[in-house]
Amino acid sequence: MSLKHMGPGLLGLIALWQAVVWLVGVPRYILPAPLQVAAALVRQPQFLLRNGLITLSEILVGLACGTLLGFAAALSMAAFPRLGRLAWPMLLVLQALPVFVLAPILVLWFGFGMASKAVMATIIIFFPVASAFADGLRRTDPVLLDAAALTEASHWQVLRHIRLPLALPALVSGLRVAAPLAPIGAVVGEWVGASAGLGFVMVQANARMQTDTVFAAMALLAVMTLLLRAAVDRLTAPLAPWAPESDHRPINLISRRIKL
Repeated sequence: MSLKHMGPGLLGLIALWQAVVWLVGVPRYILPAPLQVAAALVRQPQFLLRNGLITLSEILVGLACGTLLGFAAALSMAAFPRLGRLAWPMLLVLQALPVFVLAPILVLWFGFGMASKAVMATIIIFFPVASAFADGLRRTDPVLLDAAALTEASHWQVLRHIRLPLALPALVSGLRVAAPLAPIGAVVGEWVGASAGLGFVMVQANARMQTDTVFAAMALLAVMTLLLRAAVDRLTAPLAPWAPESDHRPINLISRRIKL
């Protein structure tokens, strides 16, 4: 779904939010109205933008590292099946650990700077990418594999020329799932220990009961997440041009045959 399709839904949600605040009379420190959140954004744009750029840099580093590691791990497990049987259970155990458990340890290991937040985002992004890509590599059409066997193609040739290209749509799906998750790792790391970033802003504002600032930081984070997802959609589209998201040609062909 593109951003232009999300627009009406987002505007409707904001209007409903504003109406509920007006009708119910919720105190500002519990639930600020959208207009109050917008005022908080206008009141301190440089402060929020500076911290937003810090969080965005952590997200981008984590997204890049998580994508590369997930791609490499899935490809390695496909290239070396014995390695995959040994490594996959360990990856599952790593994914099963809650991020709130890992965050304090990562801050202890990597400090309060960008490194601990980027590592947290990398861990969160790694598994969706590796899982989706590995599944795509496993689900190669057996007919194609049998045809390749008739040509006496090697294991590496099959992997490079058949399994890898056909698994790229699965990789794209993994990236689309991972992109909205990337901010979670950065923000959770900032909650645990940081001196800057949107998560740091939320913690400090919440302690002062400045709920409008908390929601302003959340709104900025939501915009960043939507833009990141749109950028991933745009950048990953050329990876699998033969596998569009929607293709109505088979339906049209069936309808023509029914008419005949």
